[in-house]
Amino acid sequence: MSNQTNASATQESGNQAGAETAQATPDTPKKQAPAIKKSSLENKPVLIDGVRTPFLRSNGAYTPLMSHDLGRFAIQGLLKKTGIDPVEIEQVIMGTVLHEVNTPNVARESMLGAGLAENIPAYTVSMACISSNLSATSVSDMIRLGHIQVGIAGGMDTCSDPPLRLSKKLRQTLARLQKAKSNMDYVKELSKLSFRDLLPDVPSITEFSTGESMGQGCERLVKYAGVSREESDEFAARSHQLAAKAWEDKVYQEMVVPVHVPPKMELIAQDNGPRGETSVKKLLSLKPAFDKQFGVVTAGNSSFLTDGGSAVLFMSHKKAEQLKFQAKAVLVDYVFRAGSPLNELLSGPALTIPVLLDRNGLKADDIDVWEIHEAFASQVVANLKLMESNDFVKNRLGLKKAVGPIPMEKINIWGGSLSLGHPFGATGGRLLTTAAQRLQLFGGRYAVVSGCAAGGHGSAILLENPQFSK
Repeated sequence: MSNQTNASATQESGNQAGAETAQATPDTPKKQAPAIKKSSLENKPVLIDGVRTPFLRSNGAYTPLMSHDLGRFAIQGLLKKTGIDPVEIEQVIMGTVLHEVNTPNVARESMLGAGLAENIPAYTVSMACISSNLSATSVSDMIRLGHIQVGIAGGMDTCSDPPLRLSKKLRQTLARLQKAKSNMDYVKELSKLSFRDLLPDVPSITEFSTGESMGQGCERLVKYAGVSREESDEFAARSHQLAAKAWEDKVYQEMVVPVHVPPKMELIAQDNGPRGETSVKKLLSLKPAFDKQFGVVTAGNSSFLTDGGSAVLFMSHKKAEQLKFQAKAVLVDYVFRAGSPLNELLSGPALTIPVLLDRNGLKADDIDVWEIHEAFASQVVANLKLMESNDFVKNRLGLKKAVGPIPMEKINIWGGSLSLGHPFGATGGRLLTTAAQRLQLFGGRYAVVSGCAAGGHGSAILLENPQFSK
């Protein structure tokens, strides 16, 4: 619970006690103020562990699978890794972005496919690229409020099987044909269709409200923040090199669960996105993808379409002790914010991280681990610059002091979305699992997980190493 919330609860308790004391007379005993029910230490949400499937470039080995398959693989891997008795699970919340019409509540299909009991409720959330960030904070809130003791969060997406629709005119024509009474009625309705009406309605990669793509939004942000092409390509090369090294050093061996893909049951055990040979020189040779003349966003410094799933196990502090589970992190606080879909489409970290730190009385130097979603290399660099800007933090966020600089050696040290891949609904689970693992491995106290998302959304989550938590 944040310092601000604690202060509000204390003030409310004091006001109530004062009012009741004033009503008491010398002849009557003073009535004790009722205790304010707070989120106790027992209900503190802790992250036990997390896993993910290998993240694969789309239209590869995962092509035969549906989205819920990737979700069930992740949940099954989590159950196996943690050894949790499935009967202890009380809630499953998963995030997704590309909604398959046959599995509208894909969280439910994933958990049933993973073998969890039918009496466990499950629901799906969607907040673009921070969907599983939302699933994690939703599970944590339920624990903090005492509604559940154990829950699974995560997410999944497959870009290999996007949900295509018939054109609107064709859909409406087919609906009218159901009421046709003669062959002539069929002919009349079908004659109104053009060849274009027969083409599929492919999901747009643009913002519905602005008509602009993520890449165009990134170019707007880059120009506003003053990010160079060289800075972008340096960050992108770093991501690939660090991810490749992390796999070589077997960092991801326990965080990534191998899966067998039917029908041939091909074993997939590793991401296929990282390219250790990537260099700044190679990246600089690529042409801009959106602003052909002055742009900095290229195919090489952007995240790619990816398939994958993730799952994270959360418990209350009390339940973890009862079941003898060692927590890896405490979910202390979080912030979700939104800005202009046109001018702040990818400013999520800059809109949320300063607020999160200020609310918890922390400085950038207090954070040992940073895991920031890499939609584009230039997007991360731009957000880092904005957080260092007193003008942005004071005038846009209304805070007193800028954040930063954040040391690059603390950010995404095992690679990020640019290299590991970005299955939209699963990335938040990866970020949380990685951040918790880094806290344990290096003994740091605080970690911040942050990301940007479509619609101008942003998320920042504060984790604390349990050995420091009181």
